[in-house]
Amino acid sequence: MKLILASASPRRRELMALAVPAYEVCVSQVDESALTAPDPAALAQVLARAKCAAVASLRPEDVVVGCDTVVDVDGQVLGKPRDKHDARRMLLSLSGRTHKVHTGVCILAPGEEQLFCTTTEVEFWPLEPQELEKYLASEEPYDKAGAYGIQGGAAKFVRGIRGCYFNVVGLPVSQVHWVLRQMKCWQTLGFGEEC
Repeated sequence: MKLILASASPRRRELMALAVPAYEVCVSQVDESALTAPDPAALAQVLARAKCAAVASLRPEDVVVGCDTVVDVDGQVLGKPRDKHDARRMLLSLSGRTHKVHTGVCILAPGEEQLFCTTTEVEFWPLEPQELEKYLASEEPYDKAGAYGIQGGAAKFVRGIRGCYFNVVGLPVSQVHWVLRQMKCWQTLGFGEEC
């Protein structure tokens, strides 16, 4: 039995290494646009479960962790921007206010399933036009939900957070670690007490 991360995100891969000592990656092939939910937090869980189930169907003997992160401003989901105009629209909607970042996590193991969502509140300073344009000229906003990476150039936009920083990056490290530790598969994975 192996632990599999169902994610193409390089940020999630780095964070998963903080949660567990060993894992492999198997990217899911899920059409996210076909999935819906009644609210952003539920959508994060639906997407995480779909990604996890897709990989678990290929690796039924293993433990699979699937995740998805969405940015929520007033109940509206901000996914990855389509282009510069869309990224600008998203960042302006976050400027000078608080929004939520939800990461849905699904863990599937033989005979076990855990599904949860971690939410972090993020407050932005009012964005200065020149800072915004400089950020939009970089490649950073275009592969991230909400068009920003808190761990990169957008760090200077963040006035404060309430909750897990790592959740905003893409994986609630401590919660994933502790949920896995409570599952029967933990000992079978061979991680034991050293983690």
